[in-house]
Amino acid sequence: MKLSQLAETLACRLEGDPQLEITGIAGIEHAQPGQLTFLANRRYAPQLKSTRASAVFIEERVNLTRDPDAPPLAALRTPNPYLAFAKALEIFYQPPAYKPGIHPTAVIARTARIGEHAHIGPYCFVDENVEIGARAVLHSFVSVYAGAKIGDHFFAHAHTIVREDCRIGHRVILQNGAVIGSDGFGFAKQKDGSWFKIVQSGPAVLEDDVEIQANSCIDRATIGETRIGRGAKLDDLVLVGHASKIGAHTLLCGQVGLAGSTIVGDNCIFAGQAASSGHLKVGNGVIVTAQSGLPGDVEPGSIRSGSPAIDNRLWLKVTAALNRLPELQKRVNQLERELDLLKTGTRRALSSDE
Repeated sequence: MKLSQLAETLACRLEGDPQLEITGIAGIEHAQPGQLTFLANRRYAPQLKSTRASAVFIEERVNLTRDPDAPPLAALRTPNPYLAFAKALEIFYQPPAYKPGIHPTAVIARTARIGEHAHIGPYCFVDENVEIGARAVLHSFVSVYAGAKIGDHFFAHAHTIVREDCRIGHRVILQNGAVIGSDGFGFAKQKDGSWFKIVQSGPAVLEDDVEIQANSCIDRATIGETRIGRGAKLDDLVLVGHASKIGAHTLLCGQVGLAGSTIVGDNCIFAGQAASSGHLKVGNGVIVTAQSGLPGDVEPGSIRSGSPAIDNRLWLKVTAALNRLPELQKRVNQLERELDLLKTGTRRALSSDE
């Protein structure tokens, strides 16, 4: 594809040869002549001098300099290089297509309703009174329990499960091993010390454009519902506890764990291994940094770090002080010795006066 065509398609400002032929996309470290790369993280900026790529997505204000012996590097200037890169990938890479139809090994209940042009792959199971929308894909070994309602353009990769009565919107993607609507962790302690299992009666609800990645679990609610808001994205190995609510376009990164009845606002980010205790509220636009643990409510627009999590700016100061702790301890010990010497000298002076 000509570089000029790419620039026009992706609304970028072109600096370089418009007739340059682009054959693919690669990272800045591994790109070869004829390939397009991108710079979204400034830590990789020094590699602009030597990358072998023929063109790069780059912000307007970034200076593009090259080593003397490096070949020319064209620039596609854009406010968001990473987004332009993501859209370019769709031009050069076409995912596998799945023909409509039901594989002979699939088991479809008599009362289930499957939309037009759906693909039901090998060994899938669709239970009674399930509704699945148009152009859905159930790859293989997918189980949909009784009463589940699923919208159009649904994609369930192998070994995903949608439990009874759950509701899923349009354009939802479930990566391998995701479980939607598994029982919440609800038990009541009895007099003899044993645990009585509490029925988990409420469904999990996924709104439109949600993606749940591999081996993540969205627990169903004891009563009410667990809800994942429109456009939210959940990474691998994420747990959302029963009756929690996740706002629109929120990101939960790998190994995040939210205890039951956690309410998270819109456009939040929980970085890897962050967690929350239950029955708390997180406002819109909150960022919880990696491995942080929330003990209570968080006001909108905050950044929280540490465990228990505190304001990020305070946490940075605490961390800086912690790194100096051995030095500070040594200094305190020295000051204590000097103070002891002063006290000893004062006592001796008082004794002499007497």
